[in-house]
Amino acid sequence: MPEVILPGASGRIEGRYSPGKRPDAPIALILHPHPKAGGHMNNPVALTMHQLFVQRGFATLRYNSRGVGKSQGEFDSGIGELADAATALDWLQANNPAATQTWVAGYQFGAYIGMQLLMRRPETDGFISVSPPSNIYDFSFLAPCPASGLFLHGTADTVVPPADVERVVNKLRTQKGIVIDYELEEGATHFWQDHIDAVERRVGAYLDKRLEEKPA
Repeated sequence: MPEVILPGASGRIEGRYSPGKRPDAPIALILHPHPKAGGHMNNPVALTMHQLFVQRGFATLRYNSRGVGKSQGEFDSGIGELADAATALDWLQANNPAATQTWVAGYQFGAYIGMQLLMRRPETDGFISVSPPSNIYDFSFLAPCPASGLFLHGTADTVVPPADVERVVNKLRTQKGIVIDYELEEGATHFWQDHIDAVERRVGAYLDKRLEEKPA
């Protein structure tokens, strides 16, 4: 999993890239949790999602947003972080111009940034949002949501109560043309301690279902 350095608006962006096994491999971008809460690209949830996409033949990139690890710049309250995500997706698409599908997957703050990126990239085919902080950030920008995807949350999440995520899911489910899956893992907290296997199992099963419906 080679290190890559991308040119970003605030300087270099540090990433880890797993190339696909064929020229037209689908692509996936992975976004990590909040930088001010210790979030980085090697977070267990982000790393697990990276591996799940790689196992299914995706060319996959995860990266440190500005001010994290070797990435330059400072935390920018989501504005600069969205720019970094766009830069990372641009790089991924430029290196895989024949990609058959485009996916975005994020955990916590990364889910918030990923969903914003989704709105700006209508070519996106699917998304994974784990523990989206829908009680902290306004998700009303998802109108309409351009792609089907999975929301995964824990029943024991005290940082973001499941009811707050359900409100977003229910709103999105009124839209035509997309399908929103919402899964709750019993006993999982916001940080998924001792439940990483559930992330692997549930996200993996969702990807398999979607790829069976529409092979990449």
